[in-house]
Amino acid sequence: MKHTTSQLFFVFCIFLLHLTGCRNASEFMVEGTVSGADGQLIYLENVGISSITTLDSLRLSSSGKFKFKEQRPDYPDFYRLRLNNQLINFAIDSTETVSFVADAGTFATSYSVEGSENSKAIKSITLAQLDANQAVKKLRKEHENDQIADSTYSREINGVVDAYKAVARQYIYAAPMSTAAYFALFQQIDGLLFFDLYDKEDSKAYGAVATSFDFRYPDSPRSKHLHNLALQSLRVTRAQRERQLEIEANEISFLEIDLPNIRGEQVKLSSVAKNRPVIVNFTAFQSEWSSALNLELGELYTKYQNKGLTIYQVSLDSDLHLWQNRASNLPWTCVRDPESVYSQIAALYNVKQLPTIFILDRKGNLIEKIEDIRLLESAVKKVL
Repeated sequence: MKHTTSQLFFVFCIFLLHLTGCRNASEFMVEGTVSGADGQLIYLENVGISSITTLDSLRLSSSGKFKFKEQRPDYPDFYRLRLNNQLINFAIDSTETVSFVADAGTFATSYSVEGSENSKAIKSITLAQLDANQAVKKLRKEHENDQIADSTYSREINGVVDAYKAVARQYIYAAPMSTAAYFALFQQIDGLLFFDLYDKEDSKAYGAVATSFDFRYPDSPRSKHLHNLALQSLRVTRAQRERQLEIEANEISFLEIDLPNIRGEQVKLSSVAKNRPVIVNFTAFQSEWSSALNLELGELYTKYQNKGLTIYQVSLDSDLHLWQNRASNLPWTCVRDPESVYSQIAALYNVKQLPTIFILDRKGNLIEKIEDIRLLESAVKKVL
């Protein structure tokens, strides 16, 4: 009888261990120590495709120790620790525990990470991105003070970008299915992506990562988003492309935008662009040229509305009320990105200045980026 009881107890223990393992498998843990941060708040945030969500926070004691537990994402995803304005980016894939050791003064640059090789790679990529930003700030100051010529400034900026890309490509092509490759692809400088969607060489990087994510995580929102980006890159650059990347063209060819209108209702670009040619305009209503631009758009809209033309106007205004007041009487779709000049959507569209205008045809193909407003009407006529 004792033997039977012992066996049952052993089986029961195994059962409990199994349950515990299952429970832990559905969670991930982020832990570590931050020295010199007594009394400061540290935050754990999820970095989504188009938004950042605070998941948890705690006030550090003199020991500097912290620990966060969260539900494991269905697919690999990105997170960050935030201390004041300093950030540590990392990824969660098959990892269960990621550990950090950092100092409050150099939180974002001199930390160490264990438990995730991809997060170690992300640190190297982040440092390369920070180096690039510092170099650009230095060059801009020299240029503004007339210490370097325009041609030198342009050449040096291109060199800074190329230096970052050289680091990023090592991770992208070595393991294009990794979170580190995805992270490297989407780093920015001055709010713009290092890897230009409309550059034929950079298109290869988008294609490599997109193909790998399509294969490994076909149902992941990030895979679908990246698939659309790579597809758009292919469509725009295919006339100059040297080889066909393995991406099946079965999605819309523009980059989806989903932002609130003046009534706070989310409006997708895809819902506006169904079988209609669309002018997509990134703008700022608070600028001095806004009224003149809207007059020109209004003339085109009135002239060609009966042929199906519509407008999807994206405001990057920081002042919500100003935008609502000025957009309230416009007859086309007006939405606003609350991230303003830090808009990830504008960065993905490689918007370098305002206003920027794109033309979509009736099939949802991005036909043209308008550099000169005087050419807008002729471009519109082509898609009618």
